[in-house]
Amino acid sequence: MSNTIHSVFAATGSYIPEIKISNQEFAAHRFFEKNGTPVAKENASIIEKFREITDIEERRYARPEQKASELGYLAAKDALDSSGIDRETLDYIIVAHNFGDVTAGSNRSDFVPSLASRIKYLLQIKNPDCVAYDIAFGCPGWLEALIQADYYIRSGDAKRCLIIGTETLSRVIDPHDRDSMLYADGSGAAIIEASSTGTAGILAHKTQTYASEHAMLLTMDKSYAPEYEGEKDIFLKMNGRKLYEFALSHVPQVIKAAMDKAGVPLSGINKLLMHQANGKMDAAILDRVFKLYGAENHSPELMPMTISWLGNSSVATIPTLLDLIRKGKIANQQLKAGDKVVIASVGAGMNINALVYQF
Repeated sequence: MSNTIHSVFAATGSYIPEIKISNQEFAAHRFFEKNGTPVAKENASIIEKFREITDIEERRYARPEQKASELGYLAAKDALDSSGIDRETLDYIIVAHNFGDVTAGSNRSDFVPSLASRIKYLLQIKNPDCVAYDIAFGCPGWLEALIQADYYIRSGDAKRCLIIGTETLSRVIDPHDRDSMLYADGSGAAIIEASSTGTAGILAHKTQTYASEHAMLLTMDKSYAPEYEGEKDIFLKMNGRKLYEFALSHVPQVIKAAMDKAGVPLSGINKLLMHQANGKMDAAILDRVFKLYGAENHSPELMPMTISWLGNSSVATIPTLLDLIRKGKIANQQLKAGDKVVIASVGAGMNINALVYQF
């Protein structure tokens, strides 16, 4: 690797919203089935079962005056300020999201101008050669933006790229759908830059899209409440059982494909940074990865998790997790020189990606 241009992490940043929403705050919600009938179980039972399945105990919501672009700006500013990198040296700003800026009290998406241009404006970057654009790719969007940035760097088109994942999912969820308890707000960012020395950097990656049969596992649709007052509003909807089955069937294979491409065996992986979608699902995916290699046991430190207290913030979960580990903010987790890490995600589309990185 030392004789070629490769992409290395130069900085990371994150913004974790201040408002904590515990599971108990859903105790007074009126939940309905997809067919519009009330859920038969008591809310206490619904909430406890949800915690057992997902590991989520609380999540974070943005303040009413904040939008996704501001969260993204704050994560980007954290990456820049903590590293001392000159923002005018950025060649690309790529922002992953799925709903644009959504104002509190509304679920309408605002995409014009792009969130990347809004964040460049907030950062007051003057350089016109710093190209800013958005990517919508479901929950794997931030990782796919990182993969795109890696292509720019290895081609010689860029030397330094800022990749941001930001979302306010709390504003696009149906309060009458039990799945609304999954989702959260947040933002994470990373800066990668070109290097021609050392062994650190992106080793390989793999992406797949399963649209012909599975594209509609995550969609937008009306509220489950039959008399919901905003009858024209649409909300994020998920076929949870089918999505779980899909993830267990396909994500481990993509992870293995990326590892094989990188020439790294299972024993050579120090961490798996998985999109924080569902605690039990992520654990099952890791088990399946080991089974692909004919192995059974693994260390609990191998796959760090934040979902219990941050929930699922879509494109923001992985960069936030990476930043917290790099800055020593997660107990018993660290990344040291020489560590090889797999980063992987699955989400709407249905898209899957995985990347192998050596620190």
